[in-house]
Amino acid sequence: MSSTEDTADAVRERLLAEVAALPGLPGVYRYFDARGEVLYVGKARNLKKRVSSYFHKDHGGTRVGQMVARIARLETTVVRTEAEALLLENNLIKTLNPKFNILFRDDKSYPYLKITGSADGVAATQAARFPRVAYYRGSVDRKHRYYGPYPGAWAVKETIQLIQKVFRLRTCEDTVFANRSRPCLLYQIQRCSAPCVGLVAQADYARDVRNAERFLLGESQQVIDELREQMMASADALDYEKAAELRDRIGALSRVLHQQAVDESSHSGGDRDADILAVRVAGGRACVNLAMVRGSRHLGDRAYFPAQLADAATIATDDDGEGAGGEGGEGGARELSREQQVLQAFIAQHYLGQPVPPLLVLSHAVDAGLIGALAQQCGQRIRAVHQPREQRRIWLDMAIQGAGIALARLLAEEGSQRERTRALAEALDLDLADPERFRVECFDISHTAGEATQASCVVYEDHRMQSAQYRRFNIEAVTGGDDYAAMRQVLTRRYARLAALQAAADDAAPGGERGLARMPDLVLVDGGRGQVGVAREVFEDLGLDIGLIVGVEKGEGRKVGLEELVFADGRPKVALGRDSAALMLVAQIRDEAHRFAITGMRARRARVRTGASRLQDIPGVGPKKRAALLQRFGGVRGVADAGVDDLAGVDGISRDLAEAIYRALH
Repeated sequence: MSSTEDTADAVRERLLAEVAALPGLPGVYRYFDARGEVLYVGKARNLKKRVSSYFHKDHGGTRVGQMVARIARLETTVVRTEAEALLLENNLIKTLNPKFNILFRDDKSYPYLKITGSADGVAATQAARFPRVAYYRGSVDRKHRYYGPYPGAWAVKETIQLIQKVFRLRTCEDTVFANRSRPCLLYQIQRCSAPCVGLVAQADYARDVRNAERFLLGESQQVIDELREQMMASADALDYEKAAELRDRIGALSRVLHQQAVDESSHSGGDRDADILAVRVAGGRACVNLAMVRGSRHLGDRAYFPAQLADAATIATDDDGEGAGGEGGEGGARELSREQQVLQAFIAQHYLGQPVPPLLVLSHAVDAGLIGALAQQCGQRIRAVHQPREQRRIWLDMAIQGAGIALARLLAEEGSQRERTRALAEALDLDLADPERFRVECFDISHTAGEATQASCVVYEDHRMQSAQYRRFNIEAVTGGDDYAAMRQVLTRRYARLAALQAAADDAAPGGERGLARMPDLVLVDGGRGQVGVAREVFEDLGLDIGLIVGVEKGEGRKVGLEELVFADGRPKVALGRDSAALMLVAQIRDEAHRFAITGMRARRARVRTGASRLQDIPGVGPKKRAALLQRFGGVRGVADAGVDDLAGVDGISRDLAEAIYRALH
C-alpha cells in the first residue's frame, strides 16, 4: 500500500472518530479539503446523524462521492434551535463561498428613497424645516425616513419624479437650499414649491410631506380624497388657479395608480408590501426573479442567477429532510424539486440581513421552517403564498415570465461566449485541460500626455469577465509617456509573486485569492511588437513561459476588425478576420481593459487636479467618508470653506474627525 493510501486511510479514520463523538444536537457543519478550502456548509437538526450519513454510505462516483473523497477536515458548531442553525448556515455560505453549495451573489446595494429628518425630530436649521426627498444607497439610520428597498436606481428616480410632480418636494442639497436668492428651474416647471425663498408656508409644505409619505406607504386613495377636498374648497373660495393646480396633481397621481394596475381593495394594510419570487431552471442554469411591491405599487424586478447549481443540487437531494420530513432522511428534502432547492437557497441567503416584507408570493412551496426562521430573525409575522389569486396571481405570472426571459437571455449569451472561447483556443492552438477554467488576463496602459499613468489588468474566466478580479496599478518612477517602462513595471508587479510560487512548486493559494494566485492560460497585451518585446523580457527574467504572451496590434488604418495577433515566441502574426468569433472575444477583453484603464486614469487625474488627494491623506477619512464630504460640500474647496460644525453634520464624521479635517485643510 502506498503512502498516499496510508494517508487517506488515516484521514478517514480520524474523521470517523470525530463523527462518532458528535452530539445529537442542532448545529452547522463545514467540510474542508487538504488545502483548507471549504467544500460544503450544511445544517442539521441532529449533527451526529446528518454528518455520519456522508461517511457510512457508499456514494460511488457521484458528485457527493467526489466531495466526500476530498474531505480532509470537518468543523461543527452547536446551536440551540434549528432556526439558529439555518441562519448560521446561510451566513457562512455567504461568507465562505463553498464549492458545493448553491451560491447567490451577496447584494447589499438596494437603493432607498430618503426623506430627510425624522418624523418627531426638532428642526435646527431652516433647511431641516423643509425636508428633501433624495435617492439613497447604504445602511439606514434613525436620523431620516427611508422607503423601500427598490429593485433598482431607476425605480427610485421614477418615484422621485412622481413626488416632485404631485407633491412638489425639494430635491436640492442643504447647501444649495441655504444659498438660494430666487427660485430655480424646478419651481418654474412646477416640480418644486420653492421653500428656499419662502414661496410656500412651512405648514403647507409639511402637509405635502405627510401626503408623500402616505402615498409611499400605500394610502394613495386617502391622499387623493384629501386633495379632492382641498380642490373643492379652493373652488368654493374662488381660488381657481389653486383648484386647477390640485386637479392636475390628482390627475397625475390617478394615472400612476392606473398604470400600476393595483386593486387596493383586495389588500389589507399589512399586504401592501410584498416580494414576488419566481424561479425557472433550464439548461443546467437557474434564475430567480425578484419583483418588489411597496405601498401596493409594483416597482419592477431583478433577476439573480445562482452559481454551482449542479454540485449543490446533487448534495441537497442526498441531504436529510430536516425541517420538512423526519430526522432520518426519509422524505423531506428528497422530494424537493430543483426549483424548490434553488428558491429555498435564495430566500435563506438573500434575506439574511435584509428587510423582509410581511408577504412573500412564491412560484413554488418552500419549507415552513425557513419562513419561521425568517420571522424569528426580523421579529414580525411573515406569510408565504405559492398559489395566489387575483392581483397577486398577475404579479406572479409577470415574475415567472420575467424569469424565463432572463434565463433564456443568459443561456444565449453563455452559448455565444463558450463558442468564442472555443474559437480562440483553436485559433491560438491552445491545449486546454479544462476549457471551463480557461483564464485570460489583459493589460493596458493609460495616461494623458504622461500625466497620471495607470495600468489595468482585467480577467476573463468561466466564459465571462470577472470584474471582482480586476486590478489597477499606479505607475511610479517612470518617465511620463514611456509606455514600455510602464508595461514592464505592471507585468513585474503582477507576476513576480506567481513566478516565485511556481519556482517553489507550490500551487496552494489563500481562499480569497484562488483566481489571482494562478497563472493565466493567455496574457493579452494591448500593443504591437514593442509591447510584446517588453513582456517577453519580463517573462524571461521571471522564468515564465513566453508562449502565453499575445499582443493585440492595430490593423491597417487602425480600423476595427483588422487587428493582428503578435506572439512573443516568434510565431508569425495572425489576422483572424473581421467575422472571427475568436477576434470578437479578443476585442471584447481588450476593450474592457482599455475602458478600465481610462476610467481609473481619469479619476486619478481628477483627484490630483481638484485636490481630492488632500482628503485621502487625512487619517480616518476613507472612501465613503470622502465621498460623503465631497457630495455634501460640492468639492474639496467647499470642504475647506466649511466650518467644524458643518463638517460634523455629515453622516459618519465625528467632532474629533471634523476638527482634524479642518486643521489639515487650513
